[in-house]
Amino acid sequence: MVWWWWIAPALVGLIGLVLLFKGLGALIRGRFFSGLLGGVGGAGFIAAAMVAALLGLDIQTYSRLTYERPVATIETRQLGPQYFEATVMQPARGENAPAVSNLYPLHGDEWRIEAQVLKWKPWANVLGLDTQYRLDRLSGRYQSIEQEINGARSVHPLSGGDEAGPEWMPWKVSAWNTARKYRQYVDAVDTLYGGGAYMPMADGARYEVWITQSGLIARPANDVARAASAGGWTEAD
Repeated sequence: MVWWWWIAPALVGLIGLVLLFKGLGALIRGRFFSGLLGGVGGAGFIAAAMVAALLGLDIQTYSRLTYERPVATIETRQLGPQYFEATVMQPARGENAPAVSNLYPLHGDEWRIEAQVLKWKPWANVLGLDTQYRLDRLSGRYQSIEQEINGARSVHPLSGGDEAGPEWMPWKVSAWNTARKYRQYVDAVDTLYGGGAYMPMADGARYEVWITQSGLIARPANDVARAASAGGWTEAD
């Protein structure tokens, strides 16, 4: 958060209050002109502070609602017809923590990653609470509905996300479970839901998965992935 957008209006408002009280004091002492000047000046500073605060609030709302960060990088290698090996790499959760990388065999034409998503209300975003996620599963997906019903299935559990907390914490806090338990008392949670993103698999394709204030999105990260995903693919569902 850019704290300057809150510090500057507070300072301007404080100056306005000082001038306003000085002006009122001057009026009480019978100094009409200086009291009127101080009062008008103080009111002007206070009005400017309110406008600046509203502007800062609007800017912070926009910046928080468009904030996104990487969740995982997925690379696929073809092992056979409609059979791939997916490497899922998750970024490090701290300065000294290593990145996490795992291999998963997948049947189908597309990979699909799913997560549990905790979305805060806009006013909570402004206070610095960003969308939280907990990775749930990775699975293969067929383009054909018939194959999806009758074909070989491949589903793998995933772990990782905001639930673990920073490395220096001696305990683990589940934002998902805490928000779900106490949301009736604190009106900060917009929704708790399951979100997913999927993209086609191809030999040598690499994709990046991001968490945004609206959920998961996936983007091609090399030419192979861009070629495979060309032709009307959606980034999230």
